[in-house]
Amino acid sequence: MRISLRTWEVRLGIVLVAVSVAIYGVKYLLLGDPENTYQYIFNALGFLPMNVLLVTLILNQLLSVRAKRERLDKLNMVIGTFFSEVGTGLLTYLSNRDPDLAGVRPDLVVTDAWTPEIFSAVRDRLRQHRCRVAVDAADLLALCRYLTERRAFLLRLLENPVLLEHESFTDLLRAVFHLTEELERRGDFAALPASDIEHLAGDVERVYGRLIGEWLAYMEYLQRNYPYLFSLALRSNPFDETASPVVR
Repeated sequence: MRISLRTWEVRLGIVLVAVSVAIYGVKYLLLGDPENTYQYIFNALGFLPMNVLLVTLILNQLLSVRAKRERLDKLNMVIGTFFSEVGTGLLTYLSNRDPDLAGVRPDLVVTDAWTPEIFSAVRDRLRQHRCRVAVDAADLLALCRYLTERRAFLLRLLENPVLLEHESFTDLLRAVFHLTEELERRGDFAALPASDIEHLAGDVERVYGRLIGEWLAYMEYLQRNYPYLFSLALRSNPFDETASPVVR
């Protein structure tokens, strides 16, 4: 593949140089005046570094912006799949066991009227929220079953190279996998000591905090780029007690 690419580049270079020589040759044959031809060649060569500069700094930057936007779209498609398959259900389950949810629930009822400033202000307020989760042995057993059933899907997500560019979402997946492994290694949840349940609750809270942040960022992305997906996300908001997928 590399050899064929180099051959293609060499051939293109030869063709372009030959075309340039042919054009100057035709100009000389038709118009004569070799001094004018030489002067034009040197003027073109003198401007060549400026051409390289413009292409490198401007065109390359535009291509980079476009490529970054395309990668962002692909990344958010993956994140959307995560929330459809795992994230929204997990967020609903954990938020229902947040003893301090009443204090932040109003901040998480996203609406069409939200602006980037509102999203930013909510993120700032959430940094003050500890994201506690009160779980017992039965809750941990239910979480273990929920995550184990979706383990294959989560593994496929980790195999996606696009995710490597999103550090915070990758951290969320690591936290989810760590929690899954911790839960799978337990046997009888009812026999767990209080110290171990407290340890597992800390792993659950780590997932919960990261999950809220990623969910909020994804909601902002949908509002800005995909109104129809944002509409469904609003009607599936795990923090909105009145939310319903049915349009009324």
